[in-house]
Amino acid sequence: MPLKIAILGSTGSIGTQTLDVISRYPDQFGIEVLTAGDNADLLAEQSIKFHPASVVIGNQKHYRALRDKLNGTGIKVYAGDKAIEEIAADPGADMVLTAIVGYSGLRPTIAAIRSGKKIALANKETLVVAGSLISKLLEKSRSSLIPVDSEHSAIFQCLAGEKNSSVEKITLTASGGPFLNMPLKEIRKVTPGDALKHPNWNMGDKITIDSATMMNKGLEVIEAKWLFNLEPDQIKVIIHPQSIIHSFVHFTDGSVKAQLGMPDMRIPILYALSYPGRMKSDLPRLELDKYPSFTFNEPDLKKFGSLLLAYQALNQGGNMPCILNAANEVAVSSFLSGKIGFMKIPEVVEHALEAEIFIKEPGLEELEISDKNTRETSARYINKFINIK
Repeated sequence: MPLKIAILGSTGSIGTQTLDVISRYPDQFGIEVLTAGDNADLLAEQSIKFHPASVVIGNQKHYRALRDKLNGTGIKVYAGDKAIEEIAADPGADMVLTAIVGYSGLRPTIAAIRSGKKIALANKETLVVAGSLISKLLEKSRSSLIPVDSEHSAIFQCLAGEKNSSVEKITLTASGGPFLNMPLKEIRKVTPGDALKHPNWNMGDKITIDSATMMNKGLEVIEAKWLFNLEPDQIKVIIHPQSIIHSFVHFTDGSVKAQLGMPDMRIPILYALSYPGRMKSDLPRLELDKYPSFTFNEPDLKKFGSLLLAYQALNQGGNMPCILNAANEVAVSSFLSGKIGFMKIPEVVEHALEAEIFIKEPGLEELEISDKNTRETSARYINKFINIK
């Protein structure tokens, strides 16, 4: 029987690429659930093509239009964030792929864990915000997490058959984004359009901006701590502009494993869907003769202060990564809308980390309060101290 998949966030970059992968294997995978936040038109198109049992649109104002478009298909239509959370535990789904961007992916992922689902995790914010809480839930559940991010998938693959005690450290690679070789004074002038031109990867707007600031890599550092049970000083970051080596694992005997592949998210998506096996694909192949050299550099923390802030939040622990994430989401949104400049993004985050109250061992309710308060603090800071165009 085909593996039945629930895709949370099917209209985003990871969601659409997952559907592309699934369309290539109609005998292996079926779609049980699709959800989206606002894009009801694309959700309707996807639903008509893949015919899931149920769909959910997060924004309730689109419910009627979506229901009317799917009238007569037999597809059940729901709306609202609570419905997304509930559908994540749908007993008809064998696997849940969480591709919702940002903090909003937390509660649905928790629901999937509590229901014992196999989870392909593309929502890094879940572990960034609530890593300790998620780890405790996993200990009590039949659920398992398989990382979808290319870097974490690479580490996951390199650790296959290895003991955790044999790991000395890991190194996450970063492309450096569109401003890697741009002087700092010029970076201050960049526009959202400039920042969205990633040299290697095809990603959604928010993740692309995070890549440009290197906050994306900072969030991945925090995620890696919880995925692989590591200490902060065991997680390194190196700039690798070619984006061919997706990460390294360094072992206690001095040996190193690396995972290589083309910068195409469909490859780690397919691996997550087919794990513990590997499936044949017609996806792009890496031809090493076309890459005569690989280069590596330490990240410039003056240009990429967001990465340093992520390490600081990780070392402090508690609700600090939650605060980091919330402030960054507000700052990125403000940059994309033209309210603030690019280099103001880490400034907003740093302000929030200093302004918010530290909680050493937060529960879910305390994390939600921290997230809400941080968003309000960051918005006030932007409105008060930063010139709005």
